[in-house]
Order: sequence, then structure tokens, then C-alpha cells
Amino acid sequence: MILKNITSIEKQTVTMQGAEKVQMQLLCGPADGCPTFAMRKFIVAPGGCTPKHQHDYEHEVLILSGEGVVFGNEKEQPIKPGDVLYVPANELHQFRNTAGIPLQFICLVPAFVHQPGAPQPVAVNCACDPAPTK
Repeated sequence: MILKNITSIEKQTVTMQGAEKVQMQLLCGPADGCPTFAMRKFIVAPGGCTPKHQHDYEHEVLILSGEGVVFGNEKEQPIKPGDVLYVPANELHQFRNTAGIPLQFICLVPAFVHQPGAPQPVAVNCACDPAPTK
């Protein structure tokens, strides 16, 4: 067993094209001996967002604090603390902070995502602007 405290884990700036005001903490992953899953915490500052992107693996998300919108299934939906999301593989998705405090969430992905040479997500839209309404 490995025990760490979240306050001791380095925050990394997300540099993926289109990410704005996003940091990530790798809470546990391959470096900790995790063979199957990696647990990450994302912090999206007010006005920030992840790019609209997709990848060939699923992930599960738990919203911890803040508020925002998530884009998925070709629409936006509001998100708040306590919301749980399942994002299927290859679904185009984005998280956007619409509040005045950081949007923080836990995200689970396959451990291989954090191995050297892992395939990178494909960003298809790099704007933090709201999705156009239909």
C-alpha cells in the first residue's frame, strides 16, 4: 500500500493545445505501481477549460467543487459538486469553468495513459467559448 496526502502532490500545468487555466495532479498511477488505473485531480481556474477532445479510452469523473459545464453527447450540461460522469471512449468532450472559484474534479483513466509513449488525446476545438446553440 502507498499512502500520500494530496497537498504533497505537485500540480502540473496542462499543456495540451487548447487547455486554458488547467492544472492536474497525478494522485496515483504507474509510478506508484498502479497497473490498471490512474487517478487524477484537475483544477480549472475561473474562465478556464479543457479543449474539446477525444481519446480511445473511457474515463470516470467526480466533481468536487466549483461549477461549470461539460460538453458531451453533442450538448452542454451544467455540472456541480457531487455530480458523477461517465465519458465513453471516443466521445468528444470538454470541461469548462463558469463560476468564480476553481472547478475541481477527480478523473479516473487507464494507467497506460501515463506511460511513456502513450497515445495522446486529439483536440478538435480549442476554444473556451460556449458551444453555439442549435
